[in-house]
Amino acid sequence: MNNLTRRLLAMIPAILGVVVSMFVITHVLPGDPARTFAGEQAPQSVVDEISKSMGLDQPLYIQFFRYLADLAQGDLGFAWHTGQTVLEDFATRFPATVELGVTALLIALIIGIPLGILSATHRDRFVDQASRVSSMVGASMPVFWLGLLVIFFFYKELGIAPAPLGRIASDVNPPTHITGLYTVDSVLSGDMVALGSSLSHLIWPALVLAAGSTAIITRMTRSAMLEVIGQDYVRTAMAKGLSHYIVVGKHAFKNAAPVIATITGLQFGQLLGGAVITETIFTWPGVGSYVTQSIMATDYAPVQAFTLIAAVIYLVVNLLVDLFNGWLDPRVQNA
Repeated sequence: MNNLTRRLLAMIPAILGVVVSMFVITHVLPGDPARTFAGEQAPQSVVDEISKSMGLDQPLYIQFFRYLADLAQGDLGFAWHTGQTVLEDFATRFPATVELGVTALLIALIIGIPLGILSATHRDRFVDQASRVSSMVGASMPVFWLGLLVIFFFYKELGIAPAPLGRIASDVNPPTHITGLYTVDSVLSGDMVALGSSLSHLIWPALVLAAGSTAIITRMTRSAMLEVIGQDYVRTAMAKGLSHYIVVGKHAFKNAAPVIATITGLQFGQLLGGAVITETIFTWPGVGSYVTQSIMATDYAPVQAFTLIAAVIYLVVNLLVDLFNGWLDPRVQNA
């Protein structure tokens, strides 16, 4: 059995664990979905009828096996608060979350990696001290607080940011649907007006979401680079008179890359969780705000589906990171 097969098989119990735990947690939390759907003033007979139609009158173990049977058929359930299947809701909202999360990750990498390298190569100097302080602030700043600060200063006070009300301005038509990613669809369809509007609405929540990940990637890049720079082969390369950029870029960074790739994979999962708060603050019509609405409505299925999909994505991303690290360093494949 090769390494890839073993890793794929190891994902199965992890996914099953997520399915079982989330099903149990969502069903033992306070609140009655049938009562919420019917309304507080509805008679108990109406509530009982709704509960029966939802299948909530059945024992918990029967509900669980029905849930597993539906999952096996690709059925993520029905969202009672929207009147649509969860799969339909996800199809319209998931591209928005992907666009926000990927943009935030790119921002974190573009800023975090060069800043970490610069901090490591200028250890204990001003740029290093400033980087460490900014990283500490970024890692400790709550997402909801940072989002509110951005909206207050850049939208209300300075008028630089657009109104935090969706993915595109209300007076601009969305681009032709191709991928569901507004920026990509705008480029593919040649709609520069939609591109400008969608970018202006995307950049602010993406910056907020990327703040914590940028700080962590910066710190981990600095730590990995410091460890590599202290190795004998790097000092030897410097003693031979090789260019500083060649030593840092070709020798040091290549050997620090596995650590950076690993923390990047971990941060992708963190971004999925942070998207729930960021989307709510910026009224971003993604899966995160959809899950928040589902929690408020005590609607189980969307919460379970989001948790399951997030877990699968997280496992797949980390599998890809492991494969990438094995490609960089073949010794990792046998670890």
